[in-house]
Amino acid sequence: MRCRTLFAWIAVSLLAGVFGQAMTPEAGGQNFSRFAGVWRGQFDGLPGVDLVITEEGGQLHGAALFYLHIRPDVTSPYTSTPGLPEPMLDLKVEGQSLSFEISHRRAHPPGTLDDPPVPFRLKVIGPGRAELVNEHESDGPAVVLTRSDY
Repeated sequence: MRCRTLFAWIAVSLLAGVFGQAMTPEAGGQNFSRFAGVWRGQFDGLPGVDLVITEEGGQLHGAALFYLHIRPDVTSPYTSTPGLPEPMLDLKVEGQSLSFEISHRRAHPPGTLDDPPVPFRLKVIGPGRAELVNEHESDGPAVVLTRSDY
């Protein structure tokens, strides 16, 4: 009898946990799951940018890592070197887009120490795919990112 009662209690707890999470309304009625994960983009076949976005307490948080592409001379191939991760600031969701800013202070010091943050927009374009646009370079190409679950 105790085993059946224990089994029933565990089953009810698991079902309540699963369905309770699925039915819990998120902040402002937004579904942030389409943005959460690790997003990776490449430039010329080399790593170019990684975004790590998490949902915690009904809010999105994230960090960005940009890669520097360099080559020692014009005949050598490019290599990709990661920079320093920077937090994503002022995250805002509008439909299928997530806008945010990245500090530019440490990008190319000392000339960038007083630069304001750079605005970006991540737009989901399909399952596991998004475009990242630097809003300061509106005429520049969007980088296509692919998503994975951490």
